[in-house]
Amino acid sequence: MTLLRDYAAGLNQPTLSQLTPDGPPRFDEVIGPDGSLRAPWKRLAEVVANIDADDMRRVAAEIDRFLEDDGVTISRPGERPTRWRLDPVPVLVDAASWKQLEVGLAQRAELLNAVLADLYGDQTLLAEGIIPAPVVLAHRGFTRIVARPSVTDPRPLVLSATDLGRDADGAWHVLGDRTQAPSGLGYALENRRVLSRVMPELHREADLHRMAPYLWALRSALLQSATGDLPDPRVVVLSPGSHSETYYDQAAIATNLGFPLVQGSDLTVRDGWVLMRTPRRLERVDVILRRLDADWSDPLELRGDSQLGVAGIAEAVRRGRVRVVNGLGAGVLENPGLLPYLPAASEHLLGEALRLPSQSTWWCGDPDGLDHVLSHLDELTVRTIDGSDLTLAGASPERIRLTVLARPWLFVGQAPLALSQAPSWGGASARASAIAVRTFTLRYGSAYRPLMGGLASVRDGGRSVASKDVWVLKEETAEADQGLADVMPMTAVRSLPATVPRVLDDMFWMGRYAERAEDLLRLVLVVHVLVADYRTRPRTTGGVSLEVMMDAVHRLTGRQHDDDDEDLRSILLDEDRVGSAAHALASLRDALTGVRDQMSLDAWRAMGSVERATAVLEGSRHSHQIAESAGRMLTGVLALQGVTASMIRDAGWHIGVVGRHLERGLQITHLLRLTVERRGIDVDREVLSAVLTAAESSVTHRRRYRDYVRPAGVLDLLLRDPENPRSLAFSLDQLRDHLAALPASTGSTRPERLLDDLVAELSGIDVSALVAIGGVRRPHLAAFLDSVQVQLERLAVAVGELHFATGPRPRSFGALPVREEVTV
Repeated sequence: MTLLRDYAAGLNQPTLSQLTPDGPPRFDEVIGPDGSLRAPWKRLAEVVANIDADDMRRVAAEIDRFLEDDGVTISRPGERPTRWRLDPVPVLVDAASWKQLEVGLAQRAELLNAVLADLYGDQTLLAEGIIPAPVVLAHRGFTRIVARPSVTDPRPLVLSATDLGRDADGAWHVLGDRTQAPSGLGYALENRRVLSRVMPELHREADLHRMAPYLWALRSALLQSATGDLPDPRVVVLSPGSHSETYYDQAAIATNLGFPLVQGSDLTVRDGWVLMRTPRRLERVDVILRRLDADWSDPLELRGDSQLGVAGIAEAVRRGRVRVVNGLGAGVLENPGLLPYLPAASEHLLGEALRLPSQSTWWCGDPDGLDHVLSHLDELTVRTIDGSDLTLAGASPERIRLTVLARPWLFVGQAPLALSQAPSWGGASARASAIAVRTFTLRYGSAYRPLMGGLASVRDGGRSVASKDVWVLKEETAEADQGLADVMPMTAVRSLPATVPRVLDDMFWMGRYAERAEDLLRLVLVVHVLVADYRTRPRTTGGVSLEVMMDAVHRLTGRQHDDDDEDLRSILLDEDRVGSAAHALASLRDALTGVRDQMSLDAWRAMGSVERATAVLEGSRHSHQIAESAGRMLTGVLALQGVTASMIRDAGWHIGVVGRHLERGLQITHLLRLTVERRGIDVDREVLSAVLTAAESSVTHRRRYRDYVRPAGVLDLLLRDPENPRSLAFSLDQLRDHLAALPASTGSTRPERLLDDLVAELSGIDVSALVAIGGVRRPHLAAFLDSVQVQLERLAVAVGELHFATGPRPRSFGALPVREEVTV
C-alpha cells in the first residue's frame, strides 16, 4: 500500500482519525472529509501514488545524511546543539488558498509596523485607550530609550514572522508574531534545498514557488534601508555568537545574503557612528540586521550585564547614523496581550477590518478578561505577556488563580487551537501530527510581501519535534517565482569583503586544529599497525618500537588506558581528553562554527564524514575498526583542507594557512624527538620508518634515499628540504609568505622578526652535528628541537597579539550574571 493510501485508511479508523480520540475534530491538510485528496495534492496524485514505505525510509535516511553533512543544528537554552529534524512530507498550499492568506499577512505586517511606529511616536493608541497602557508598559520588550517622536522610524518593521494554525474548518488563525529578531528563514531555505535533492520528481512536478528571488529581495531591502544616498552601504548581521540557539539560521542568512556575520565585540561606536573592526581600519556600518534581543544590544543604556551587544548603539540609532532591522523596540509586538486589541488598532490606524483573526486571547488586566479567564481555567492556557521565567505549567487551578490575581496585568488566557493535522513519517508509516506554520513577510519597496512558502513545525503537545517544508504551488507555470519578475537594483559597486579580527582568530585556530587532527590521526594509524603486530611480542624489535611510539602518543595526549587498543580508541573518541584527536576535531568543529558564514557547505560535508566514522567506531569493539575509522576521519580532514584551497585569498585564508603551517612545524618537532635517543640499529630503523610514515614523507624518502633509512636522511628531509611540504623549512617559507600578506604586517612586526630568527637558525644547522651521539642521546638535536618549539610557540602568541587583539574583552556594567543564550 502506498504512503497516502495507508494514511487515508488510518484516518477512517475512529481511534486514528484525530490526534486525541476525545479531542475536537481537526482539519487534515491532505485528505478531505470525503476521503479524497485535497486540491494541491490532487495535482501530484500520479507521483505520490508510487511512494511507498520503502521509498520513505530511503528518503528519511538521505535527509538525515544531508542535514548531518551540512551541519544543521539547533539548541535549547543550556543544552548542547542537536541535529535539525526535517519530516519528508511537505505542507502543500494551492494558489487560491494562498492568495487569501497572502492578503491577510501583508495587512498584518503593515498594521504591526503602524502600531510600532505609534507606540514609540505619538502614542495615540495609548492616549485614546485603544490599547490599554499597562499592556505595553508592563512588557519588557517596550524599549523606553527609543520612545520619542523626534526619532521615530516611520518603517521600523522590515522583516516579520507570523506563526499560524488552522482551526477545524480550515481557517487560518495567528498564534503569535515574531518581530524582535525573526528566526527560521535559514532553516526554511535548508529544508527546501534538502527536499529538492531527495525527492526531485515530486519537487519538479509540484511547480512550486522557488525561494531564491525572495532572498534577492531581502538583500535589496536591507541595502535600501540605509539612511542617506550611499553607493555601497555596509550591512552586517549581528549575532549573539555561536552559542545562540539558532546560530545556524543566522549564519545561513548571512551566507546567502553575502553580508558579514558579526558579534558585538566586532563593532564599536565612536561619535555616534557604528564601526566594524577590520585589520586595516575601522569601517562604517550603515545597516544592522539584528538577531540579538534588544535588551542585550547595548550595555550602556539597556542591560548593563550584557557582553553580547555594542555599547552606544542606542545613541547611534537615535542620531539616525545606523539603521537597525528590526528596530530596537520591535520586541513589544511579540506581546500576546496585544492580540485582543489589534482589530480596533487596525480600524484606527489603517481604517480596515483585520483580515487574519488571532488565537482567542483575554488580557487579565481588563476586569472582564480577568473574570473570563478565572472562570474558565480548565479550558484556557494561562501565560505571561512577555515570556518571563514565571511559569504556570502543571500548576493547580488554585495556584494559577492566586498568581494571576497578584499581578493580573502580566497574564493572558488563551483558548487552545485544535491545530490542523498532516502526515508525518514515523519510521514505518505515516501518522497524523498537529502542525503550525511560520510565515515571513518583508517590506520590499513600499509594500509588504509575504514569502510564498515557510517553515512548518510538527507538534507533540506544545513542543516542536520536527520541521516541514511549505510548498506554495503556482497557478500557472509561467508565473514569476515569489511574484517577483524583477528585483530592485542593489548596487553596481564591487563590495570589498572585510574580515574582523575575531574571524581571523577562528580561521587561525581552524588551521591549527585541522593540522593537529591530521597529524594525530596519521600517528594513530602508524601506531595501530604496530599494536596489531607486536602487542603480544614486547621484547622483539617491533615490540620495543611499539613502546617508543606509544610513549610519543602519550606525550601528546597523556595515558588513560593500559590496553593499547582502548587507549587508541579513547584518543579517537574522548573529546575531553586534551591533546587527543577527538579533542582536536571537536575544537576544529567549534572554530568552523565561528566562521560558518565564511565557509561553503563542503566544509560541513567533510566534517559529516568525520562524525559518521566516529559513530561507527562507537558502535564497534573490533580492533580493526580503530584503523578503519581513523582513516575515514583523516579523509574528512584532508577533504576540509581541499575546501579551504578554494576560498578567496583574503586575510582569513592567509591566517588559516599560517595556523596550519605553524602547527605543522610544532608537530614535526614532536615527531623528531623520537630520534633523539639511540635504541639499537634495528629499533632505530623501525622508529625512523614510523616517523616518516606519520609525517607523510615515506614515499618521498624512498625516492630520495632508495629506502636506506638513517637519521641524517630523515632529518634532512623533515627539517631542511624546502621542496618537501611536510618539512620545517617548507612550513617556515609558507609562514613568511602568508604572514606578509596579512594587512597588519609591515615587514618589521614582531611575528615577522621572530620568524626571521627561526629561519636563520634553521639555515645554519649542520645535520651531521645534529646526529652526533653523546652517550645514548643526540644532545644537539634535542637542544635544537627545544629551541624550535619555544620559538614557534612564541611566534603563535605574537601572531595573536598583532592580528587578533581588539582591545580588552567586554566587561559587565551590572551585577546580573551573563546570559549566553538568547531566546528567539
